[in-house]
Amino acid sequence: MKLTHLKNTLHAELGEANPVAVPLGEPVSETRVESIERPDRVETGIWECTPGRWRRQIVEQEFCHFIAGRGTFTPDGGEPIAFQAGDAFLLPQNSLGVWDIQETVRKTYVIIDRD
Repeated sequence: MKLTHLKNTLHAELGEANPVAVPLGEPVSETRVESIERPDRVETGIWECTPGRWRRQIVEQEFCHFIAGRGTFTPDGGEPIAFQAGDAFLLPQNSLGVWDIQETVRKTYVIIDRD
């Protein structure tokens, strides 16, 4: 298996901006991403999102390390989790909820599809 190496993650060029799939009001967040999908069903990359609120749609397990910005994630039925640059967390499978981005966020991530 080839090593996955993400270089200069804070300043790396990312793909085209696209609106989030399920926005919750204005402004509508836009995301940009640069990702690598491996044959073992692991995806890793760099993701950026502008301010706004929206529903998380990813059901796979995801590890996030925030390298810029700040916001909160409120899991369905749970309490808000505030995060900022330097923080990291692991979202278990089926962690649906609401992202509320207050300052443009950039993160590195790993999504693990175990099904």
